[in-house]
Amino acid sequence: MPCDFIFMLTRDDRTVPDAIARLSEVLAAGVQHIGFKDIGLGYAELEMLATKIREAGAKSYLEVVGPGGRGEVASAEAAVAVGVDYLLGGRNPKAVLPVISGAPIRYFPFAGQVEGHPSRLRGLVPEIAADALALTAEAGVHGVDLLAYRFDGDVLTLMEDVAAAVAKPIIVAGSIDRFERIRAAIRCGASAFTVGTAALNGLFPARSMGLEDQLRAITEVVDAESGAVHVQR
Repeated sequence: MPCDFIFMLTRDDRTVPDAIARLSEVLAAGVQHIGFKDIGLGYAELEMLATKIREAGAKSYLEVVGPGGRGEVASAEAAVAVGVDYLLGGRNPKAVLPVISGAPIRYFPFAGQVEGHPSRLRGLVPEIAADALALTAEAGVHGVDLLAYRFDGDVLTLMEDVAAAVAKPIIVAGSIDRFERIRAAIRCGASAFTVGTAALNGLFPARSMGLEDQLRAITEVVDAESGAVHVQR
């Protein structure tokens, strides 16, 4: 299966203040999966951002940064209200699932113990894989959000073992700031990955540091790597 590139209009785990203005660059680059965090912009701005993404025919993603702040229930309520397609993150399906029940939202909670801001993934690989398996056994959980590159241990083993443990999709999120990490996520079985700060800061080798060129360069790598993985399988 192809791997989706989700561009997050975020820097350091916060939605950027000019997210709505930057959206035109993202769409011009052909990106069809666009996300933002539940902090950094007010509710009205998040609603406008989600509406513009939807009107462009793209998919929208809201990621819950952590259990603090407004709380996961409030974030889930916001996801329903603004009409996003995907709700990512958080650690409390029992509280979130009743809120999003009936809404056409695909839900991907964090696998493993997530702490701090910017978020870090703690625990041992077998524990995280077991947690991912337990989460995806829940009806209404469509997959897991894995902070692989926020993990202090063996990242490749983590991604491979989680992919082997669960039958549902895995989104690899956080600190993907080089092509090697994109290729590794795809090869390890991720169904999607997120990039935010690195593209906004112009860190990828591309025609320029401009956002549109950064996103086009990432898309080219994804297309090439996804095709190679498909042929190998």
